[in-house]
Amino acid sequence: MDTKDFRHHLHRNPELSFEEHRTAAFISEQLSEMGIEHRPIAGTGILARIEGRRGNLERCVVLRADIDALPIDEMTGVEFASQNCGVMHACGHDCHAAMLYGVVKRLQMERDFEGTALALFQPGEEKVPGGASLVLEENPFDKYKVAAVIGQHVDVDLEVGEIGFCPGKFMASVDELYFKIKGVGGHAAVRGKIKDAVVAAADLILRLNMLNSDVCVVSVGNVEAKGASNVIPDDVICDGTMRTFSEKLRRRVKDMIANIVEEIEYKHDVEVVLDMHEGYPCVENDMQLTYEAMLLSDSLGFKTKDLEMRPTAEDFGYYTQLYPSLFYRLGVGRNVGRAHTATFLPDDKALEIGEEFMYRLALSILNK
Repeated sequence: MDTKDFRHHLHRNPELSFEEHRTAAFISEQLSEMGIEHRPIAGTGILARIEGRRGNLERCVVLRADIDALPIDEMTGVEFASQNCGVMHACGHDCHAAMLYGVVKRLQMERDFEGTALALFQPGEEKVPGGASLVLEENPFDKYKVAAVIGQHVDVDLEVGEIGFCPGKFMASVDELYFKIKGVGGHAAVRGKIKDAVVAAADLILRLNMLNSDVCVVSVGNVEAKGASNVIPDDVICDGTMRTFSEKLRRRVKDMIANIVEEIEYKHDVEVVLDMHEGYPCVENDMQLTYEAMLLSDSLGFKTKDLEMRPTAEDFGYYTQLYPSLFYRLGVGRNVGRAHTATFLPDDKALEIGEEFMYRLALSILNK
């Protein structure tokens, strides 16, 4: 099976985070046909192992691809469209897994490298707590000296043939914020007998919005006030997200949000219950590894692009906290739709480029 057919199979058969049972079975079947040693990891993931013909086998490179899909009804109309109603590979994880499959296939056929290559087909990137955290709970790399953990993500802001890099801090941490403002509802015209949770919620949202800066994002995306034009509800619910670019700032902003909650309670005489779900840490690329990868990209004739920090998040950040790591972006064309939408369809032409670069990068690191 070639890389494109592998991608098309996954695209036809998408599965949600931590439900990737058929996906894992398919990957396992393909690896077994090639005689590649592998085992389950993090419940519905697969970890494959290929030893080089020389060098210290305890020294390794980890190549990672995510395999989960999103709860979206596909509307691309292609012949390999999703056959799983309401589920779609709308973020390109089918591409990531297919390119890793192609790399693994080549490494197994040649094995002309030093050390060990580990291929991680990781589940659950799209859902907190993130499959990466579950992978690391199993300590799968403890017996190795990890030279690098490598991951890539398709990017619609880059054309096919372009590869984007950001040395150092690249992607934000993410935490989920859930507020419940408890007041005393009643007739909207009788202000003296109510404790207005709607006004308190509006004030809270405005105060949270003031925290936004170049290095911090706090946004509220869901507000539920089940009243009416003349009815103030007892409770209001607000759900949001918080993003920062350092763990120190992440802790500080959490403290600031807690202080704002206390001030809102005092000012409006309401109770505010804050439930904060911790998400992924920042993605911080190893500087030397990134610059070496950029030079390799140039030498292979790809269009190397400088990227800025981005407030989106990735559970790849867990790996960057522990090992020298690199997460880069692969161009798939600007006319393929927007990610996380029903019409998102990366160009198959990008698969060859993504596979080639990850393969060459793995060899470069292993044989260094």
